[in-house]
Amino acid sequence: MASSLIRSTLLSLAVILFTLPAAHAASKVEINAGVKAALATFYKEVKTGKELAGKANGVLVFPEVYKAGFWVGGEYGEGALLVGGKTVDYYSIAGASFGWQLGAQVKSQVILFMTSKSMKQFRNSDGWEAGIDGSVAVVTVGAGGEIDTNTAKHPVIGFTFSNEGLMVNLTFEGAKISKIDR
Repeated sequence: MASSLIRSTLLSLAVILFTLPAAHAASKVEINAGVKAALATFYKEVKTGKELAGKANGVLVFPEVYKAGFWVGGEYGEGALLVGGKTVDYYSIAGASFGWQLGAQVKSQVILFMTSKSMKQFRNSDGWEAGIDGSVAVVTVGAGGEIDTNTAKHPVIGFTFSNEGLMVNLTFEGAKISKIDR
């Protein structure tokens, strides 16, 4: 009985992950265009976003992270790491989740590495996982688009948003970020 449940769960997860629209290998041009558009939205949505990004040692942008689930969920997206405003590497983000869930969504994610130590740990990792390899302070934005000053002091700050604006109560934990060749 348990092995049957495990097999069906793994099969469901495989179907979800392999049918996500973003699962195709995007080209450098496609990723860079998406990153540029996502950053424009980020700067528009987060009042101090451009200032924070300017202070960051690195800015990791995933323009489209596709998440879908039916009991078992999966997410996948491709993006780029910018240092000094220039793309230096490409990355994928992938994750799985279990429990009651139904539906699909597309979101953008921006992760700011505010210290040289957090940036070095990220770049030297062989697959970085939030919550295990580093803690990501998920931003809550107050009235007028202001970021909580305590959040702005963290070494790694994460933002999640969609076409409708900044999304709240989302976590980066459980998603693995890996370097990809493009």
